[in-house]
Amino acid sequence: MAERRLPFLEKRRRRRFARRRHNRLTRRLGHRSWLGYFGHLARSPYFRYRNARYLHALRVAVAMGASIGLTTGLGVPYGFWASITLLVVIGGLQHHGNIRKKAFERGVATGIGAVLGLCLIAQHSVLGLTALTYALTSILAGICAYYAVGKAGYIALLTGITLVIVGGHGDNALDIGLWRAANVGIGTLVALLFSFAFPLYATYDWRFRLAENLRECARLYPRLMIGSAMSAREQVSIFAKLSRRLVALRSLIDPVSKELGVPAERLEEIQRLHRSILSGLEMLATAATQREGSPQWGATHELLTARRSAMRRMLLASARALRSGDTRKLHALARHEVGRTPGPNPDARLAYDMQGSYWLAQRLSEQSRQLALELATIELK
Repeated sequence: MAERRLPFLEKRRRRRFARRRHNRLTRRLGHRSWLGYFGHLARSPYFRYRNARYLHALRVAVAMGASIGLTTGLGVPYGFWASITLLVVIGGLQHHGNIRKKAFERGVATGIGAVLGLCLIAQHSVLGLTALTYALTSILAGICAYYAVGKAGYIALLTGITLVIVGGHGDNALDIGLWRAANVGIGTLVALLFSFAFPLYATYDWRFRLAENLRECARLYPRLMIGSAMSAREQVSIFAKLSRRLVALRSLIDPVSKELGVPAERLEEIQRLHRSILSGLEMLATAATQREGSPQWGATHELLTARRSAMRRMLLASARALRSGDTRKLHALARHEVGRTPGPNPDARLAYDMQGSYWLAQRLSEQSRQLALELATIELK
């Protein structure tokens, strides 16, 4: 009898699984078609952020195919230089603003280097002095190296590289130099055009990395304030991950400032508040190991539990605003939390051993509120 029921149970299990899968797809698609769903993903900043490497790899692969097809189809000599230039400009960069900057610098360097290389070829053709050609090439390379250490270092470096590509050691033919310069220009133009395909703006990285850190801080704070102490290994692991994101955010300030039209000083202030919150949490983690052994801990546990919520609300609200891109409600929320933030003086019932943690909680609440106010002044894209 049991053997007869096995096919029936298997069919019912398969129908249940198919129904569950259909429900998941329906919830995900909503009222959209498959084409509309993929269009929504293509426009989603969070989707681009989570799949940045895949999108970047696809963009570079298609751009490389276009470069090869263009130079081969037109019969451009030495077309591989266009593909090399393409990889130099777009290969290691994801953010749209950085690609545009790199393409501009590559174009300027190509122009300067090509002119200098053609001048080397011309003087070698006229004078025929190999020693003079070598000396001029070495002097120009030294000048490029001098400026390569400064602010316009990338332009100077690529100028020297293009000089050698076009001019060689002065014995290149003039038409070879011109074709190589033209190929560098073609590669730069193709890279710039494909930088607009699924662009990943630095703002996306900055928003979602900061939101992840703030959400992690909101999750960590109640445990440090009223929960059990964490081990040294766990503490090092957690704060190392938070610090890596903090350092990554620091490198994004300049491109984010240009993309949003926000002064870099305001983003630096957000970075400072973020760093202060992490430092305060790390001090709380250190204090928690000594706090649990205090005889007054049980009496103050309830008080600290009632006081911990203000910062957690602000951190979660800031993280949600960064994820959604709508920071308009943060200002009103931060003003509303002023009356709910712990006052400047410790409560009379607070034990002396607990006042350090209480003071840190006050500072962290103030800093999280200031961070929300700073974010509220920025219109995210």
